[in-house]
Amino acid sequence: MNTFNNLKSTFQDSIFTWDYFTDFEKVKTNVKKIEKELNLLNYLIGKENIEQEFLSLVEEYPKVRKILPILIAIRDDKLSCMPIITDMETLIPENKKYIFNDAIDENIKNELLIFFRETGLKDLFENKAVKNLVDYCVGVEVGFDTNARKNRTGTLMENLVGKYLENFCLENQNFTFIDQATQKRIKQFFNYDIEIDKNSRRFDFALLDKVQNKLYLIEVNYYSGGGSKLKATAGEYKYLNDFLKAQNLTLIWITDGTGWNTALNPLEETFNHNDYVINLEMLKNGILEEICNK
Repeated sequence: MNTFNNLKSTFQDSIFTWDYFTDFEKVKTNVKKIEKELNLLNYLIGKENIEQEFLSLVEEYPKVRKILPILIAIRDDKLSCMPIITDMETLIPENKKYIFNDAIDENIKNELLIFFRETGLKDLFENKAVKNLVDYCVGVEVGFDTNARKNRTGTLMENLVGKYLENFCLENQNFTFIDQATQKRIKQFFNYDIEIDKNSRRFDFALLDKVQNKLYLIEVNYYSGGGSKLKATAGEYKYLNDFLKAQNLTLIWITDGTGWNTALNPLEETFNHNDYVINLEMLKNGILEEICNK
């Protein structure tokens, strides 16, 4: 029996898989884009008169300047909103992005030398602390990619549910599903018209019973931590349930994570209001078959 106690007592502690931690395909792609410039900068490693060699290199190959920020682990576009203090007497921050893009003149050369010295890159190159900047930037990109982990949590949940739906549709031939189900895609794949409450509305999945011509719209999410957002999320799915039900559509909300232990009251309200609020354990135990056979 699908009770709220079943839901709250079977939240997943984790949905993480090993591929959650680093997206190496993205890392390799980002490094590949700047590999030529990195190899040009490799020339500087261990050089004597390194400041002169540095200026000579950027004058001959001015495009290498665009990748200098990545060597200190900052994206070029972030410099636009991050003024830098270089004068310790005035303490006036200035936007320095221009030194990596504008035509080289004496002022820019001076600014580049300040950047080279004060960031620590001069010491890094001079003392051969790195041997190959391509390899070095792989490490930088791995570090950047940790910031994307939060976004991948949602993707992990979608992947888990998506694999389940694949198996479900293989075992139940009268069902088919799509992911990233916008109004347009639902019409394109199912020839099914739905109304949406906002132009950006995109359901994680749409499941169609081809025999009954019945459409199930599925939303999935996972919360490992609590917060005020959970109360608002629960309220949003109450509204969405009513909006779809008025069109004779069925919403299935698959949510999980021990973060819900900090917001059980709003979740219970939504559970009692909506037709179907389930978690991964319930999905694994065959509740989708029960829902679709009603």
